[in-house]
Amino acid sequence: MIFYFSGTGNSFDVAKDIAKSNNEELISIASLINSGKTEFEYILKDNETIGFVYPVYAWAPPKIVLQFIEKLKINNYKDNYIFSVATCGANIGNTMKAMSSALQKRNLELHSGFSLIMPNNYIIMGDVDSKEVEDKKLSEAKETLKYINGAIDKREKGIFKLVKGVMPGLLTSVINPLFSNGSNKTKKFYAKDNCISCGICESVCNSKTIKVNGKPTWGEDCTQCLACLHLCPVQAIQYGKGTENKGRYKNPNVTIDEMKINK
Repeated sequence: MIFYFSGTGNSFDVAKDIAKSNNEELISIASLINSGKTEFEYILKDNETIGFVYPVYAWAPPKIVLQFIEKLKINNYKDNYIFSVATCGANIGNTMKAMSSALQKRNLELHSGFSLIMPNNYIIMGDVDSKEVEDKKLSEAKETLKYINGAIDKREKGIFKLVKGVMPGLLTSVINPLFSNGSNKTKKFYAKDNCISCGICESVCNSKTIKVNGKPTWGEDCTQCLACLHLCPVQAIQYGKGTENKGRYKNPNVTIDEMKINK
């Protein structure tokens, strides 16, 4: 089984590819979290793999992924192969170490981990990649995925192909907490007057915090996935003063319907 979390489609695209190549079930972490259940229990089949695919948020796994693992209960676990793939714009710090630690608390062992560079989407800081860079990243990621799928198929343990960046410990242990302290705030999100009330933002919101009644309104909690901002068809949704003149991004291999939560 492949558990995935995705905002603009990069991690979903990767998860789909791995699930298809390895004949594994695809399961949305956001849909499970929004179900309101207090525990997520699964019974493993013989030789079934467990995968986690997600984007890196400020050099660590997203909070929603770690919250999911805290509620995860795996029955019939017999050293089944567990892997993790973290998508990123450049590097991941000690993201995989944080994932391994979270899984150990559930008596699960992370056997292999991979980072996979994909197009940038965090336009609250920076901008999207140029079309040329985007195409190059997607092309290279496709080739890297062949290697990852091969390693998963062979159940290769102890394989950690990671781009950590400079001073990964500092990035994950110091900078990430600073990001996380304010990352769930929604007060800077708003919709401009060109909003067409299509409801896409509400349907793709990983936190189910958006309600559309005319213009969208935001509740208190947010994953900072930026799905609402990037997937708005008229670019009406903004964050503060810094996103209006920046680009938007959706992975070209996924559809809006596929990105809807609890569809």
